[in-house]
Amino acid sequence: MLEGGRNLNDMMEIKDEVKDAIRCGMPVVALESTIIAHGMPYPENVETALAVEDIIRKEGVVPATIAIIGGVLKIGLSEKEIEYLATAKDVMKVSRRDFPYAMAMGANGATTVSGTMIAAGLAGIRVFVTGGVGGVHRNAEKSFDISADLTELSRTGVAVVSAGVKSILDIGLTLEYLETEGVPVVTFGTDDFPAFYSRKSGFKGSCSVSEFEQAAGIMKAKWDLGLSGGMIIACPVPGKFEIPLEEMEVTIDKALKSAEREGVRGKELTPYLLSTIKELTGGKSLDTNRHLVFENARIGAGIASAYAKLERR
Repeated sequence: MLEGGRNLNDMMEIKDEVKDAIRCGMPVVALESTIIAHGMPYPENVETALAVEDIIRKEGVVPATIAIIGGVLKIGLSEKEIEYLATAKDVMKVSRRDFPYAMAMGANGATTVSGTMIAAGLAGIRVFVTGGVGGVHRNAEKSFDISADLTELSRTGVAVVSAGVKSILDIGLTLEYLETEGVPVVTFGTDDFPAFYSRKSGFKGSCSVSEFEQAAGIMKAKWDLGLSGGMIIACPVPGKFEIPLEEMEVTIDKALKSAEREGVRGKELTPYLLSTIKELTGGKSLDTNRHLVFENARIGAGIASAYAKLERR
């Protein structure tokens, strides 16, 4: 029973197929919902969300897209709920800070990386697939703008499969922050830490693996040791959809200058930059974003399957 008399079961609704999979020790992959409500335009957001779920299902894994609808934390959405979330006008972005308000007020909320990690942890889901993780913003020494995603990675025991951190961020400082917080940064199929749109950033993770079982083994060893927090498993975008880092840096610089002129900051900065980058690249960045999420879904499903096998042993 939670403080105030509300039971967690009254606040959280787990879709039947997700509940059954968790109970039977079968693999489940959590998915965020900000990419649906805030990350992509309609109808591409719905098409991408359903395609990602389909990729995961084809790998024999159950997808669990997470959101808050009417103040209820939903672990696994129906197609109708995904469509609703993609078109509703009153959808909050929900991280750790925002859960109490969203649920108490009966609001609709799309979970960020940190929000999805919390929900997945509550439901007992160990693998979460997203596009890119938040991090330390450029010029953070002046703005103190550091994503709550990084703090959550040091707290919540979920492995986050992504294409690295968004390249609009300061990747070097983000990796330094994660090292300080003791968060393993595992690169998958590469020695170079990916930069979201680009396959290489010029930085390294803490280690690299090339097999699903290796990634799952690191996850299990971490949590069997009683070490708190999660980890990042960073996967490069498929080569034919890559936007080279040098090209992206020019585009990002233009987007940052535009944000500065417009006075955009705080939680509005990331969606503004991503929208501006989409315009500057003629939509190419959106196509890259879609395909890197598809690749992450495939890899995340493989890792979830391998981890479930280790747990069953």
